[in-house]
Amino acid sequence: MTDERKTQLSRLPQVTTVLGQPEVQALTAELPRWAVVQAVRDELADQRRQLQASPTEPTEAKWLPAPATIEQRARELVRSPLRRVINATGVVLHTNLGRAPLAKQALRRVEELGGGYCNLEYQLDSGTRGSRQQPLGQILRGLTGAPAHLIVNNNAAAVLLTLAGLCAGRQVLVSRGELVEIGGSFRIPDVMRASGALLCEVGTTNRTHLRDYLSAVSESTAAFLKVHRSNFAQVGFVAEVSPAELAKSAHERGLLCLYDLGAGELQTSRRRPEREPAHDVEQLDEEGLGFASPREPTVAELIGQGCDVVMFSGDKLLGGPQAGIVCGTKEAIGPLARHPLLRALRPDKLTLAALLGTLELYRDGQPEQVPAWQMLHESESALRARAERLQAEAAQQGLVTELVRVRSAVGGGARPLHKPWSWAVTPPLPSDRVLTVQAALRCQDLPVVARIFAGRLLCDVRTIAASEVTIVAEALARAVVATPVD
Repeated sequence: MTDERKTQLSRLPQVTTVLGQPEVQALTAELPRWAVVQAVRDELADQRRQLQASPTEPTEAKWLPAPATIEQRARELVRSPLRRVINATGVVLHTNLGRAPLAKQALRRVEELGGGYCNLEYQLDSGTRGSRQQPLGQILRGLTGAPAHLIVNNNAAAVLLTLAGLCAGRQVLVSRGELVEIGGSFRIPDVMRASGALLCEVGTTNRTHLRDYLSAVSESTAAFLKVHRSNFAQVGFVAEVSPAELAKSAHERGLLCLYDLGAGELQTSRRRPEREPAHDVEQLDEEGLGFASPREPTVAELIGQGCDVVMFSGDKLLGGPQAGIVCGTKEAIGPLARHPLLRALRPDKLTLAALLGTLELYRDGQPEQVPAWQMLHESESALRARAERLQAEAAQQGLVTELVRVRSAVGGGARPLHKPWSWAVTPPLPSDRVLTVQAALRCQDLPVVARIFAGRLLCDVRTIAASEVTIVAEALARAVVATPVD
């Protein structure tokens, strides 16, 4: 390094000098001192690198960092890495955005039970230690019809625990058409291998018959496992064995019938489908579906058909927190409750509190209070009205938009054929600006995540709450203005 370069670097102010500025000192009254100090160090480090890259003749005034720059850096340091976003994609159970938003009842339970102590593992009547699995047992029995239940931290854990506790070292028969892979490379064969169970594939990819199961039964067979194809569908020349038929045949041979339901629906819709409305706007049909989505089996139906164990998620179609629920007969659940894996897979009190609040709404006949359930069952007329309101509020911000009819999605690896019609607002943008406007939406103080289809930026109102419409309209207008035409 030359003497001139050393001289230039020596003229950079010290950290204490910058901290001594009145405007910077005032920041420590609002922001943590460590963040302000680190912001000063980072800014001076940047200036030092710039000077080394292209040396100039600095003056103290020139190189003294601006308080506004220090404030901006400090606020970035203390900003939470987990932030609330507005989901404008139309994908209800968006895994990347946290899947199901919790109901107000669930949040109240979390605040009530998480803000202090609770009887998580304590029997109030006897004053003795209890189990965290007990408090939700009664409400789950009423909703599922199963006499016994366990709660773990997700459905993958539920499947792992069930196979390890009931089938380790023994054979489990699974249809080839049900050896699924879900997000994150979670594969049924891999989970079975980790559990110690021995996989035996039966049938073919598209057609599996009862005779395929029966011909594969041996002395080492422990169970028939049926896996719900929750994230893909088979159509055409296909066949599978019903849960009732599979359970009956398993029990006749002294075997268990296990069902990995995955998404896990507790209750089907009570609403009648709307008449197809007349449309005077463009339709963007992403799927071109020419067939109806099959109805999902409910947990209670599968228990009623004789399944010994049913496993499902808490944060998908149930609309609660991330959890895995194992329900079934006392004989099947008993060994799982005593298995060492349960200790590693058990949920904490916050998960149980949120799950309790969600289940109470189903118990009380108010599933429409569960946000995911409500979004999946909202009428198209209500969606169009909300889209029109979004369009009108965007117009008040000086932004012209178009209204289009689009397909939404369930997401979260659930109901792959269910693509309900929805409504979206889209600004007319040239193709070279769509991505930049989408990025600008994500950079708002309250980020808005929209989707792109057919070269259009779509804000699908299915996943935009009524209270978020104004926020989205203002954010959309700011994003378009912030990305001017080149």
